[in-house]
Amino acid sequence: MGVSLSITAFPVLARILAELKLLTTDVGRMAMSAAAVNDVAAWILLALAIALSGDNTSPLVSVWVLLCGCAFVAAAILFLRPALAFMARRSHGGEPVNELYICITLSLVLAAGFVTDTIGIHALFGAFVVGLVVPKDGPFAEILIEKIEDLVSGLFLPLYFVSSGLKTNVATISGGQSWGLLVLVIFTACFGKIVGTVVVSSILKVPMREAVVLGFLMNTKGLVELIVLNIGKDRKVLNDQTFAILVLMALFTTFITTPIVTALYKPARKIASYTHRTVQLRGPDSEFRILACFHSTRNIPTMINLIESSRGTGRGRLCVYAMHLMELSERSSAISMVHKARRNGLPFWNKKRTHKDQMVIAFEAYQQLSSVSVRPMTAISPLNSIHEDICTSAYQKQVAMILLPFHKYQRLDGVMESLGHSFHLVNQQVIRHAPCSVGILVDRGLGGTSQVSASHVSYSIAIPFFGGRDDREALAYGVRMAEHPGIKLTVINFVAPPGKSLLDWNTGDGAATVQINEITQDGKEDDDQLFSEPNVTENESISYEKQVVEGKAGIVAKLRSMTNTNLFLVGRMSAVAGLTERSDCPEMGPVGSFLASSEFSTTASVLVIQQYNPTANFSPLAEEEASELSDGADDSPV
Repeated sequence: MGVSLSITAFPVLARILAELKLLTTDVGRMAMSAAAVNDVAAWILLALAIALSGDNTSPLVSVWVLLCGCAFVAAAILFLRPALAFMARRSHGGEPVNELYICITLSLVLAAGFVTDTIGIHALFGAFVVGLVVPKDGPFAEILIEKIEDLVSGLFLPLYFVSSGLKTNVATISGGQSWGLLVLVIFTACFGKIVGTVVVSSILKVPMREAVVLGFLMNTKGLVELIVLNIGKDRKVLNDQTFAILVLMALFTTFITTPIVTALYKPARKIASYTHRTVQLRGPDSEFRILACFHSTRNIPTMINLIESSRGTGRGRLCVYAMHLMELSERSSAISMVHKARRNGLPFWNKKRTHKDQMVIAFEAYQQLSSVSVRPMTAISPLNSIHEDICTSAYQKQVAMILLPFHKYQRLDGVMESLGHSFHLVNQQVIRHAPCSVGILVDRGLGGTSQVSASHVSYSIAIPFFGGRDDREALAYGVRMAEHPGIKLTVINFVAPPGKSLLDWNTGDGAATVQINEITQDGKEDDDQLFSEPNVTENESISYEKQVVEGKAGIVAKLRSMTNTNLFLVGRMSAVAGLTERSDCPEMGPVGSFLASSEFSTTASVLVIQQYNPTANFSPLAEEEASELSDGADDSPV
């Protein structure tokens, strides 16, 4: 009973903390550290309880079982650990792990289980000890988890829970005495865990609210709890009623954790306000910060080539935060998930990490070959909330632009195929909540499939300009890119004949047209002023063309004629009605939707830009506080 009431479920706790985004907070780190120690202690206490609950009445048998168990653990540390470490050293990153090593390790697991079962301790204890001594650094442990996780999590674990459910007879809890016993057991479990944790936390000067939250987190139960209860039932230590009461207690204490922690603990997200949230309003000598997000290697070459083209003349240093977006899926192993989160933060830059994310090596190599400062980051969250990590990081790092990959990729036949609706929603949520300008990159192979060095950059970039805040931001970004000696920028200013408007034709998307009207009707003077600035008129790399068009056909024909263009920069909400009859990508705007469609081009990449608008109706994810230091970013872990 004592062991079952004192257990904290490490994997369940890791999942709860990850979903609540508390893994790298002070409370999350304390809870995970304590749970890891608690998990080991629980297995030791379980072995002790099994040894003491044998059928033999002689105390010497229990002592013999304990001594044999200690000898087994010592043998595993002295002999198994070096052998496993040898196999781990022979497994190099980026190379397949020898299948023989996997077979040997799994055979050791079975053999260890047989030995501990023969000793008189449960077979699970032997398997746990082998898992404990496997080296966690390097790819060996990750590959091992990957090999067996689907089979264990998808087949064996559900069957074990079904078996436990079949053994649980809730009907045995009947009458006032039984229900009173259930309440007493739940109260005892919660009181011991929560009060004990609060008392120790208070002694260590932990704030009371965090101490209470820590207590509820430590009260989480899970698989090990069921293992203890099943062993107790098999050994006739627990009868049917006691078993059912303890199972319900485990369910109750786990279910109450998430809502109570959510209600009690909301980490403050007060972030210093900053001014350089757009490309257009950024000072010429100030640092230009970009948060470049990617979720696969497919986007990296084009992203790096775009960043290389954005370096400018060096008056203002370019700093890039390269964020790898990793989905926290249901099959993620709790231990590897926590290991990654601790190594990379939520997300943060850690200069001392030894096992690097393979996807950020390209960015780090680019940093060595250029004057751009690159800082890799990792965000691990469910896709339905990963936009919070992106926007919070943009706040913390005080970036001027977030770069996102388009949720569709181009197949070999030129057709754009979706990666999934979840990635589509991520982009829409970032557009809605971003604290700075946002660019969505449609990758059609800008510069090819590899990184292009600065001396070999030779791109033709076009900006279809219709007017409005977003088009001005696209032009400002294009002007910065035109400072690169290998960039030729063409600005096509589309205007309607006198007395007409480019917003007249009916596209069936009335809501979008109304929104465009509201955004752009008072920005005509700003458009004219931007075209008269010296960095636009006096730059030999920029060519300007005014195109009078009467309707959609003229615009489409002009865009299709620009066959030598490598990259289109376009504002999201341009002052023009839609160029397509129907679009499933409202976040791309009227022009971006056409340029990103399969019917347009197979060679020209597209960057759709939305300028940060402080007066827009959006929901910030962090509370800003006034700060005089608006130019310096906080480089500490988020």
